[in-house]
Parts: sequence; C-alpha cells; structure tokens
Amino acid sequence: MSFTLIGKHEKDSRANRDGYVAALRELMAADSKVCHIDCDLYNCINTAKVEKDFPKQTFNAGIAEANAMGIAAGLTATGRTVFMHSFGCFSSRRAYDQAFMSCAYAKLPVHVLGSDPGVCAAYNGGTHMPFEDMAIYMAIPEAVVIDPTDYAMIYDLTKKLAASGKFSFMRMIRKGVVKVYDDGASFEIGKGVTLKDGKDVTIIASGIMVDEALKAQETLAADGISAKVVDMFTWKPLDEELIVASAKETGAIVTAENHQLKCGLGAAVAQVVAKNAPVPMEMVGVEDRFGQVGSQDFLQKEYGLTADHIVEAVKKAVSRK
Repeated sequence: MSFTLIGKHEKDSRANRDGYVAALRELMAADSKVCHIDCDLYNCINTAKVEKDFPKQTFNAGIAEANAMGIAAGLTATGRTVFMHSFGCFSSRRAYDQAFMSCAYAKLPVHVLGSDPGVCAAYNGGTHMPFEDMAIYMAIPEAVVIDPTDYAMIYDLTKKLAASGKFSFMRMIRKGVVKVYDDGASFEIGKGVTLKDGKDVTIIASGIMVDEALKAQETLAADGISAKVVDMFTWKPLDEELIVASAKETGAIVTAENHQLKCGLGAAVAQVVAKNAPVPMEMVGVEDRFGQVGSQDFLQKEYGLTADHIVEAVKKAVSRK
C-alpha cells in the first residue's frame, strides 16, 4: 500500500467514474476475457467509448438488472472477468436474488458496481438513493464490499478486484468527488488507510465522508483535540486489527458513513470494538430515513453527513472517556 495524501478539500476536475473507465480500458486491452455489462447507462458512466473500442467485451442488457446479473454469472462461468453496473439502488435491491444465487452462491466472482450511492443520487431523489446497498451485500458470505474514496482509489481497486477472484460489490460516485489521493496510489483490499495520526479519538470513515473527516480533524486540532483519521474503504472484509489497535490507542471511536447507521460501517465497527476493545463510540450517518430530492450539499446537511456533525460526535465521544 502506498499513497500521497492531497488533503486540499478540492474537487477533482475529472469525473470519478472515469477512474473506473480508465482501468477497465487497460484491463480489456490486456485481456480479451474482461467484460463490462451495463443497464442502458453507457452515457451515465462514460462507457460508450469503451463499447465502441471493445464491442465484443461490452454488453448493454437494457433496463433489466436481474437479467444483467444472470448474464454476468453466465459469462463468468465461461471463464470471463465480468463487471456489471447499474445505479446503486438497482444493482443492489433489484438484482439481489440473482447476485446472491446465480453469482455468489455459485462461487462466481462477478464484480457488481453501484453508482450514485446515498446522498450522491441528489436530484434523482429517494427512489434512486440507496442508503442500504452496502448492508445488502455485506450479508452475502465471503463477499468483498467496498466504498471507495476518489478517482485514484477507484482506478486502483478496479484492477485489484479483477485479479481478486472474489465476488464483490463496489459503490461508485459518478462525478464531483473531492480528490483525496494523488494519482498512482495503491491500496490493499481489506486494509484501512491511516491518513492522520492522533491520540484522543479515531475517526473511521469511507467514501465521501473521508474528506469530511479530514476537515473535522483540522477543526478539532484547533480545539485541542487530536484525532486519528482512518479511511476504511473496505467494509468487508473489515480491517479488525486496525480498529482494535486504534481503539486501544485513542480510547474513543467515531464512524462516518453515507449509509444507514443501523446496518453499515458503524454497526460493523461496533461489533469489533464491543468484542475486543470496548471504548466510547459515536456514529455519523443516516438515521433510519428514506432519501429525497436535493443537491448533494443540501442533503449532506439534511442527513447529518458533514464535518460539523463529525466534530460534534467526536466531542461527545471524548467526553465519555
């Protein structure tokens, strides 16, 4: 694992989805068995050019996610490496039975992609706003479940997933993401990334909440609170060793996720903490609610997904030590 932290809180000029597209093109050029299946969303994920250049490796299943998952299983069973994409709500809820039975239960390493997770669905509204997609896939035995942070991470992890031989689900913000890591970063599936060291509390975040955690760390430092920041991009398998070490080191933990709290990253971390190193914990995330229409900035404030909410949770957790 190697990376350079940018930490300037600036959005990448590139669309986040193009990190996946760039990696996919390289994989397809190197191996004709690498395939991409889409659900009438070529333009949404920028894979139209991939389809033009690799027509025998790219398939449009139409607005039929369950069928697309079945096709992915069939192609994988013939020895191909398959990525299947739809909006996060559809690649999780709508196609779950096929993902479970046709893919994972059959030991077929299909790689499922769900774009626009949680509040990132923005103006597509509540029907397209999955706050439970990660939980759904975490329930599948032996699945790899990932909430990547930015372009550099998606580019690297797409290649790592292709070589993993594991059934997987990866969320993917399509565009407008903050650049956290410099290009060329390398990550290890199942291992968290320590971005900042601290002694008073550990903030464990993923996805869009990583930059919010870094902002919170700066605010807390000005208030005299030393916060360790961990990017826990792999929710399953979870880096239990890092969680336990962080709990013992700082004595308090705050989790931050763009997901339902009752069944997400915070709940998974809490199980590890309760069993191995009980310390005060607070969780920042969606409190048992459906989505709604709005800008991402508005929705992050509405659902309590900002640096200010993390700061508040940290101060509460530290006060309980």
